[in-house]
Amino acid sequence: MDNKPADTDDLPQPIFKALGGPEWGPRDPVRQRENPDLLVPPRTDSGTMPNLRFSFADSHVRLQPGGWTNEVTERELPIATQISGVQMHLNGGESMTGVRELHWHKENEWSYMIAGTARITAVDQYGGSFVDDVNAGDLWFFPAGIPHSIQAHADGCEFLLAFDDGTFSENGTLLLSDLLMHMPPEVVAKNFGQPESAFANLRKEELYIFWAPVPPPLQEALVPAVNLNVEAPQLSFHMSTIDHVASPAGKVKIVDGRNFPVTTISAALVEVEPGGMREIHWHPNADEWQYYLGGTARMTVFATSSIARTFDYRAGDVGYVPKAMAHYIENTGDSPMTFLALFRSPRYEDVSLTQWLALTPTGLVKAHLNLSDEVIASFSKAKQSVVGGNT
Repeated sequence: MDNKPADTDDLPQPIFKALGGPEWGPRDPVRQRENPDLLVPPRTDSGTMPNLRFSFADSHVRLQPGGWTNEVTERELPIATQISGVQMHLNGGESMTGVRELHWHKENEWSYMIAGTARITAVDQYGGSFVDDVNAGDLWFFPAGIPHSIQAHADGCEFLLAFDDGTFSENGTLLLSDLLMHMPPEVVAKNFGQPESAFANLRKEELYIFWAPVPPPLQEALVPAVNLNVEAPQLSFHMSTIDHVASPAGKVKIVDGRNFPVTTISAALVEVEPGGMREIHWHPNADEWQYYLGGTARMTVFATSSIARTFDYRAGDVGYVPKAMAHYIENTGDSPMTFLALFRSPRYEDVSLTQWLALTPTGLVKAHLNLSDEVIASFSKAKQSVVGGNT
C-alpha cells in the first residue's frame, strides 16, 4: 500500500512523504500496525465518518460451565443498527457436551457454523418438530418466538449468531429455566397436570450454557409432530455441500430467500485470493454487517458529501457499511481472506460499479470519465464480483 506508515526505531509513525510527523506520546504500536489506514489514511479519505469496525477480541466474554460467548451489538458498534452478532463456543466431550439451553428470542436468529458439529432442535407454532445436525459451513435460521436449542457433538462446536436488531443482546434471551423460576409452583404443576411435588427439583438458577449427555444418533432424536398433517419446518441449510461461484481472484456463495425460503437474512460467503479484492459496489436494499473469518483486509467506504474513510480488518473483526454506500474489500495479506456479509433482507442485492458503466451508453460514460473507447469496452468483460489477484 502506498500509504504504509513510516517506521522509526521500529515504531510505526504517522508520516507520509512530507505529511505528518513523529509520535512521541503513549502509543500501542501493535494496534497501529494492525490498522495502518487509521494511522496514515489514504489521500483519498475525506471528511468524518462513524467508526465502521469493532473486534470481537475487544468484547466481554461470558464464561459458562459448558462453553463461552461474547457479542458485538449497537452498544459496541453504534452504527450497526440493523444486525448484532454473537460468537458462541460449546465444549465437546466423550459423554457430556455443552448445550445452549432451550430458549427463544423476540428477534430472528441466523447462524453460521464456524467449526465442529452441533445438534439443533426447534418447535414451530403449528406443532412441527425440527431436529438436525449441522457441520462447519452450514447455516440455520430460527424465526422470532420459535423455541430452540443447540448442543455440541463430541467434537464440540463454535458458531456465529446474527440477530436482526442492532440492540439485541444474547444476555436478554427468554430461557426455559428462567421461565419456570418465575411462575408460581402451583401454576407450573397445574399446567402439566401433576402434583407440586413432581417439580420439587426444578433448577433454582438459569442454565444458559451447561453440560448434558452427548446427543443420540439423529434418527433416534427425531420427534413426530403433534399434528401428522403438519410438515416439519426446514430451519437449516447445508451450505457446506453447495459449490462456490468462481471469480477471477476468489469465490462466492450466496444464501437468501431464493434457496433458503425461511430466512429473512441474506448472506454472502466471500473468499478473496492474495492481491485480489471484492469489487467496488453497493447494496441498495440493506446495510451490510461483515464478519471476518480469516486473513486481513482493508475497506474504503464512500458516503455522500465527499466523505470517504478506510478501515483495516482481520479475523474476528466486524465491519459495517450503511445501505447504498459504495465500498470494496481488498485482501491485504499473503493468504486467502474470507468474510461473511449479512443483510437484514430476505434477498441479496448489489450494484457493481463496473457493471453499471458497462450497461450505460458508451458516449455518456466517456463524457463523464474521459476514458478511451478500449477501456470502456473492457468493462463489459469484467462483471465478476472478486477481481485482481496475483495470478
